[in-house]
Amino acid sequence: MLRDRAGSIDESKMERLGEEVRQIAHSLQTREDLGPLMERIGDAHFVLLGEASHGTSEYYQWRARLSARLIAEKGFNFVAVEGDWPDCYRVNRYVKGYKDAGDNARDVLHAFKRWPTWMWANWEIIAFVEWMHTFNQNKPNKAGFYGLDVYSLWESMAAVIKYLENKDPQAVQTALQAYQCFEPYAEDPQSYAWSTRMVPETCEDEVIDLLLEMQQRSIRYDGDPEAGFNAEQNALVIKNAEHYYRAMVRTDSGSWNVRDLHMMETLDRLVDFHGTNAKGIVWAHNTHIGDARYTDMARAGMLNIGQLAREQLHDDGVVLVGFGSHHGTVIAGKSWGAPMEKMKVPEGRPGSWEDVLHQTNRDQLLIFDQATLSDEFQKVRGHRAIGVVYHPDFESQGNYVPTVLPKRYDAFLYIDETQALHPLHVEPEEIYPPDLYPWGL
Repeated sequence: MLRDRAGSIDESKMERLGEEVRQIAHSLQTREDLGPLMERIGDAHFVLLGEASHGTSEYYQWRARLSARLIAEKGFNFVAVEGDWPDCYRVNRYVKGYKDAGDNARDVLHAFKRWPTWMWANWEIIAFVEWMHTFNQNKPNKAGFYGLDVYSLWESMAAVIKYLENKDPQAVQTALQAYQCFEPYAEDPQSYAWSTRMVPETCEDEVIDLLLEMQQRSIRYDGDPEAGFNAEQNALVIKNAEHYYRAMVRTDSGSWNVRDLHMMETLDRLVDFHGTNAKGIVWAHNTHIGDARYTDMARAGMLNIGQLAREQLHDDGVVLVGFGSHHGTVIAGKSWGAPMEKMKVPEGRPGSWEDVLHQTNRDQLLIFDQATLSDEFQKVRGHRAIGVVYHPDFESQGNYVPTVLPKRYDAFLYIDETQALHPLHVEPEEIYPPDLYPWGL
């Protein structure tokens, strides 16, 4: 059983642990400082990049820098993020230069409307998407950008209906039957979920029929070689989203697992689509990409894509990279759907991994070698996790995941003080990019 041992702190042990950090840490100032991590990645086909919050600028910047190097230097084929498939597929079409895909990344990303919009509609992502768009020009094999998440039930339904109306009108009826089943719930998935708890009737059969129909009929649009794959993936999202929302009103671990299993299934499908030697990068929260077996998540019956990737893709090479910071600012909301705010992130809790790493007072890259680490480094400590809903004043009562850091991740990027993300959807709307954009990508 994993327990956070922050209750009593042995200062001498903390000092020795801090000295061990100094000995193994690499400086982290420029993209060239990622060299040791590039060497650690080597020939691995899958690199999963985390974040300790969904609203921290430096996490996005460093993921972009590393991803750009992986694409340019190691031939990685795609980036798959913790975002909705339909929105991210529009980004994919833009970075690959498809016809009528949009004039610039800002316009494409500004269309992200699902809360929390700032996760992907931000200037940090614009910089990376524009880099991908430029990099892909005149290349036969273009790097893609895709969404892994399962939330977009209605958006994916609309995409499937539009696809079938254009390509296969005879198959539209199956899609309309699924849509009509959900129609009484006015595009409110929670309303649907609660109704299935009260009565046994669900839309499960309709969405399974729709997925089977799409698997049999998916056809390519002229000039868009991914259109059939996109339509079939939207049908899969509908099926798994229906399952997710039903599970959501029953158990936390059940819905969590449905979501991460969907992420893993989508990653597998992306690999199949791009070929057996495909290489993929994943961007998601630490709670998704850090191996759940080395946290208290496992005790709660929860798994995640980091664990699944290690278990299922081990032969192809998997590297898990976590992120964290000691203090700073972050974009988040005080409740689900609340206005986004720039909030203060307090100093890391005494005895936490953030507290340990803060002893060096510098940004650093840690690459873990189990054989050389002390027993103290292998112990459980709290590791901060900030979600889209955040209350800094109550952080001492939560927000820390008991973690064996060098087993949960293969490497860790620590930024001592971090700054809030730069969202697009602000009032009055900022037309011009923030200072230092694109941050040396």
